[in-house]
Amino acid sequence: MSIEFLPFQCQIDTVIIAGACLWSLALYLGLASVRELITGWLDRWFNFAERSLYTSVQEFERTRAAREAQNAFYASLLSIIPFLGAGALCNWGLEASLGRSWSVSVGILACVSCGLYELGRRQGEL
Repeated sequence: MSIEFLPFQCQIDTVIIAGACLWSLALYLGLASVRELITGWLDRWFNFAERSLYTSVQEFERTRAAREAQNAFYASLLSIIPFLGAGALCNWGLEASLGRSWSVSVGILACVSCGLYELGRRQGEL
């Protein structure tokens, strides 16, 4: 029904989206130190940028805990974006070299492997 209103056809390739998301999840899990580094940079930048919005020191200090928690949440959400780009590059490279079905299959293997690595890494921290 909504296609009738658009003058053009837009093809969405779900295999590319699935492969890129699988690879980005694998990289996000496997590169924990990079993930924490990016999240820390974004959190510091959000806190610095938000400080310039306040003219009163009292108002800034009164709402500091809630704003820092909110900025940490936003930083963790936005830290996914570099991994989506890297996952798309990994998917593209594997698709160009081995073929379309292999890029998704190896992405699933990478997700499982990196998930197990992350579980072992966290177990080792305790």
